[in-house]
Amino acid sequence: MSLALNVMRSSFAHEYEPSELLEQLAYIVAGVGHRHGLTATQWAALRFFGRANRFSRTVSSFAEFHATTRGTASQTVRRLVDRGFLRKDPSETDGRSYRLDLTDAGRKALVDDPLSDLLGSFSSLAPGTRTRFVETLKRLLADLAHSRGGPTFGACHECAHLDRDRCDADDGCCCWCNLLEEPRDIADLDELCVNHASAR
Repeated sequence: MSLALNVMRSSFAHEYEPSELLEQLAYIVAGVGHRHGLTATQWAALRFFGRANRFSRTVSSFAEFHATTRGTASQTVRRLVDRGFLRKDPSETDGRSYRLDLTDAGRKALVDDPLSDLLGSFSSLAPGTRTRFVETLKRLLADLAHSRGGPTFGACHECAHLDRDRCDADDGCCCWCNLLEEPRDIADLDELCVNHASAR
């Protein structure tokens, strides 16, 4: 009976080990995330608005990305706006809404991002290992997003909506979002988008 229990415990530990390691990593990162007097959630918001494209820099998109409520996301954004890390800019398409952009202070803060220590460790991995790790995390996030009916997020360059052959003569742009019917600048194709759809 004791041997069977030990085997069951060992099996249980191995099954949960990946999730526990990810959770431990998240707690460590969150624990060092108080530079500039910002919380881990506020850092996550700064990173999001620093990487999101102009269609996705909204409170609702950040709430979806961070898997939180719109009310909680609004409080986080309001504190960052009050402290001068974010600013509200009128939406280009809807006069009743606004887009959130990093200020100079927000961009300077990201230079001292607490994630830099983790990025240093990640960079020390072999290129193939890094690629497989990133692909695995993307798969996990996509599966979780699908199970809860949320957006997957992702960069334009790997999106099914991107048309690299359609050009906008006026804009001089040779990339196009077929979903939003908008030109996309090649320099912006690494930005995160709430409308992302896997091209695979």
